[in-house]
Amino acid sequence: MSSDLLIRPATPSDAAAIWRIIGPTICAAETYALPSDFSEADALAYWLGTDRETFIAEVEGQVLGTYYIRPNQSGGGSHVCNCGYMTAADAVGKGVARAMCAHSLHHAREAGFRAMQFNFVVSTNERAVRLWQSLGFEIVGQVPGAFRHPVHGYVDALVMHRAL
Repeated sequence: MSSDLLIRPATPSDAAAIWRIIGPTICAAETYALPSDFSEADALAYWLGTDRETFIAEVEGQVLGTYYIRPNQSGGGSHVCNCGYMTAADAVGKGVARAMCAHSLHHAREAGFRAMQFNFVVSTNERAVRLWQSLGFEIVGQVPGAFRHPVHGYVDALVMHRAL
């Protein structure tokens, strides 16, 4: 990815650009356990929720990806964070997700988190699984048949973890 990729906190004015990324991903129903018929308002309320920080990745004002970070649990589990990442279709394979994950790892450390955990990585999302593993995440659990994929039927969900 170009060195001019900027990752910054999302603002309310980014909502339309974020929707252009998350809308098609949610509708495809292949990688996120979210309702495929989520309205724009509901999807944005989820992605930009008050329980998380949301970021965008952009080059020269063009939003290429977005991610959020939040505590994975409350109370005694709040030292482990959780993230969700989505990349624009025309930016897939260009290093945007890798850059967002690297940014999130740094941000998580700075925020005092001790680990990052992905609770539900769809096993057929092989590109993401390889990427997370290349960034030091390990598969620490597998939930058989936990995700109903629109093409592959019931597939496993992976729990991935990395200490910070």
